[in-house]
Amino acid sequence: MRKEDFELLSKILKERSGLVLSEDKVYLLESRLTPIARKKGMETLDDLINEIRLRRKEDLLREVTDAMTTNESFFFRDNTPFDLFKEDVLPALMKNRANKRLRIWCAAASTGQEPYSLGIILKEMETQLSGWKIEIIGTDLSQDVLDKAKAGIYSQFEVQRGLPIKLLMKYFTQAGEMWQISEDIRNMVTYKPYNLLDSFGMLGKFDVIFCRNVLIYFHQDTKADVLNRLREQMPEDGTLFLGAAETVLGLTDKFKPVSGKRGLYKTSEYMTQALKAG
Repeated sequence: MRKEDFELLSKILKERSGLVLSEDKVYLLESRLTPIARKKGMETLDDLINEIRLRRKEDLLREVTDAMTTNESFFFRDNTPFDLFKEDVLPALMKNRANKRLRIWCAAASTGQEPYSLGIILKEMETQLSGWKIEIIGTDLSQDVLDKAKAGIYSQFEVQRGLPIKLLMKYFTQAGEMWQISEDIRNMVTYKPYNLLDSFGMLGKFDVIFCRNVLIYFHQDTKADVLNRLREQMPEDGTLFLGAAETVLGLTDKFKPVSGKRGLYKTSEYMTQALKAG
C-alpha cells in the first residue's frame, strides 16, 4: 500500500472513530478492506481507495469504518471482570441502592457477548434481585454488529469460547449449527449505535460502565477525553471496567485502580473517602 493511501485511510478512520493506526498495521487495512472491494466488484484494493479519494460517499466510508472498528468478542471474556462484577460490585450496589435501580453500559458491545454475559449473571441472581429495575445498554459504532447482537444467534465456535456448557444448555436454543440466546436474556439488553467520540449526555447516568479493549486503539488525548467524559456519566460510587491492557494512569485523575482487582476502577472521590474510612 502506498504511503499516501495509508495516510488517507488513517486520517478518515481517526476522524470518524478515533481509531489510530500505526504504519505496521498496513496488513490489517489490506485484510479487512479487500473483501469490501471484492463485494463492490472492484479488482483491487487500490480501486476502493481511489473511489474513496474521489467521491467520499458516506455509505462507503461507514462500511470501511465498520470493517476496521469491529473487534473480536466472546462470552465471559477474561473471566476476572465478570467475577469482580458478581462478587464485589453487585453486592455493594445491592446494599447501597435503596431505589433498587441499576444501569449498566457496555460501551463497545460488538456482537453482544459482553452484555449477554452480564445478563446471564443477573438472571442467575434474579431471586436476590427481585423487585429491581435493571437496564443494560450496549452500544457500538457498527450497526451490522449490533444487528447480530440483537438477534443473539451464535455459531458453535462462538458459544464454545468462554461459555460454560451448563449455561449454554440453560440459556440457549440450538437451531441447526447455530445457537440463539433466550428471549429473556435478549430482552434485558437495549442496543444503540453510538460513537465514543460523541457526547454521552443523552445516554444518562450509569452505575457500572464496561469500556473494555477499545481505548487501546485511540490516541492518548482521545483516551483521556473519553475517560473524563465517562466519569461525568457516573454517580460518585460508579464503577468502570477496562481491558487488561488498558489503564487510566497518566490519562486522567478522575478514576483510580482498585488494588488487587485487575481492570476495576472507581471514581477518585470514592477512593478518597474509602481511604479516609480506613
